[in-house]
Amino acid sequence: MDLENKRPRRVGILGGTFDPIHIGHLILAQEAWFQLSLDMVYLAPSGDPPHKQGRRMAPVEDRIRMAELATADIDSLWVSRVDADRPGPHYTVDMVRLLQQQAGGDAEIFFLMGMDSLRDLPTWHEPLWLVEHARLVALSRHDVELDWEQLERALPGIRKRVVILDMPELEIASHVIQQRVRNGQPIRHMVPRAVEAYIRKHRLYGDD
Repeated sequence: MDLENKRPRRVGILGGTFDPIHIGHLILAQEAWFQLSLDMVYLAPSGDPPHKQGRRMAPVEDRIRMAELATADIDSLWVSRVDADRPGPHYTVDMVRLLQQQAGGDAEIFFLMGMDSLRDLPTWHEPLWLVEHARLVALSRHDVELDWEQLERALPGIRKRVVILDMPELEIASHVIQQRVRNGQPIRHMVPRAVEAYIRKHRLYGDD
């Protein structure tokens, strides 16, 4: 037990709009927690992501509440308001800095992202800081190819900082769920039951 206490905390961070949170998000977070022996994973719903400005989103309080409902019975997942409660612009690197401070200076940070996000990382705000201060955990996808040489030129040292998480791909996307709600189609096995009930009760993702 003493050796375990001396090990730096291993903390995962999964950011996103979570509009709405779905089963794919939860499986990714749990699989990372298990495969990488993480102590916990923060789910951090974004406040106003710069790359999605102009796109209509559910209010942040609704997105946070759905995330809380989805993780209520999962001890390893914690919903953080750190991104939602701070003034913009809401860059990922700033959110990771704040969560790193909360986790403790000696915590080892694992930032969970899609393979497409890893491919586009050089276009992000302060991407090199993220490479230098966090391990990058990308979900393996057959439809996204990485040019490692190009990534390495743009962000030296990135390949040594990336972990590719091997897990079954799930063809679930938040925008598809939104469209199915508008169409009156079922979403029962795409989101947790409590999230589905919340969407119905608060009439999220309707035409208006």
